[in-house]
Amino acid sequence: MPEARDAIVVGSGPNGLAAAITLARTGRSVLVLEAEPAVGGGMRSEALTLPGFVHDVCSTAHPLLLGSPFFSEVPLDEHGLELIQPPAPLAHPLDDGSAVVLERSVEATAAPLGPDATSYRELFGPLVGDAARLLPGILGPLRPPRHPLSLVRFGLSGLRSAQGLARRRFEGERARALVAGCAAHSMLSLSQSPSAAFGLVLALLGHAVGWPVARGGSQRIADALASHLRSLGGEIETGRRVRSIDELPPARAVLLDLSPRGVLEVAGHRLPDRYRRALGRFRYGPGIFKLDWALDAPIPWSAPETARAGTVHLGGSLAQIAASEDAVARGRPPERPYVLLVQASLFDPERAPPGRHTAWGYCHVPNGCTADMTGAIEAQIERFAPGFTDRVLARARMTSADVERRNPNFVGGDINGGRQDLGQLFTRPVARPVPYATPVEGIYICSSSTPPGGGVHGMSGFFAAQGALRGLDRPSRGAPRRA
Repeated sequence: MPEARDAIVVGSGPNGLAAAITLARTGRSVLVLEAEPAVGGGMRSEALTLPGFVHDVCSTAHPLLLGSPFFSEVPLDEHGLELIQPPAPLAHPLDDGSAVVLERSVEATAAPLGPDATSYRELFGPLVGDAARLLPGILGPLRPPRHPLSLVRFGLSGLRSAQGLARRRFEGERARALVAGCAAHSMLSLSQSPSAAFGLVLALLGHAVGWPVARGGSQRIADALASHLRSLGGEIETGRRVRSIDELPPARAVLLDLSPRGVLEVAGHRLPDRYRRALGRFRYGPGIFKLDWALDAPIPWSAPETARAGTVHLGGSLAQIAASEDAVARGRPPERPYVLLVQASLFDPERAPPGRHTAWGYCHVPNGCTADMTGAIEAQIERFAPGFTDRVLARARMTSADVERRNPNFVGGDINGGRQDLGQLFTRPVARPVPYATPVEGIYICSSSTPPGGGVHGMSGFFAAQGALRGLDRPSRGAPRRA
């Protein structure tokens, strides 16, 4: 008979690995099964263009990693992970040849904002001061807050639309554009609530903990998590695609780091009809079109200060970014897209041969869109960095369909694990008192399709594992533990 485990985790994205570590820390026997040759999900790194160039397939900047209560307790530095902090977390170039720079200091960010300096300090100063109390309340399911006043202060601004917040709090385009660029990470229309919340969280993370990159690529985060899990006695098998939970070895808990579509594919026959139908109604958000570049030199920004930032938001003014996201919300590829660009090789020499550089950028497109956005994305870069395309040695394209092929959890190219509007933000994937638990005892969902959603934070895996532990600890379910 196959060896019985306390728990099996299907999928090794950040949440699958976080769930496995949370279980293994209590002495439970855990096996992780991953379909791809390497662990990591959205944290994988590959040679997408030319030999010697390291590209992150999805995530590169990781503010949530340092802001996550789960990661704060995991000694990844002992397993080879080194995080690099660019001098500035974020830059937002403008058409006048300057750039708005989000600095680690609220004061240093506010000072160049002219008439909006005081408003910026008043908005972000209290939020950053409350970060240690605020982030644990935001990064998880709906539950009674431990620090209600901090959460109320955040909610008064965060539950607005990004457009409404930016126009009410700021007079000038510089501050408005900075907020719009951060809020557009939500993949929502900026006229829709709670798009402001995403902008506030990302900006306060920039001030509180930075937007670091992993030396050598995001794969190093996944590898460090896997190493830590093995040190706790956990097992990992890669290249093991699970098509049905019926084929799994014996286990008393199964945790699925899968989208609702993936859950239906591998476990739908075990689930009640009503729950299965609810998973089928889950709404996915926009997809992305992504480009990776091998460059013969750094990007030639018109605003030199842009080179201090690891992440760059391209799209111009609040109105222009809002128009781009509105087009996507209406089901059309944007003509002048908001582009999220990361230039990690400026600060991490391990990502490219000497004297060379890498960068990647993506824009939002309707879910499953097959349009080639190469020209539109590179036109936005040329707008703020004339001569950029002359420095391109090679490029790799990924449509939304390509993104999903590389990671089936990114349905239609949706890297957030599902639409994150008010109707689905805290009720994903199904409205239940414990969203991570299915109606079938012993089956849990631990992917970014559960609260708090997308990002390398591990909190979805942590909370799902907490639920699994409560089930394993019931007297009626005596546990075979590791010796």
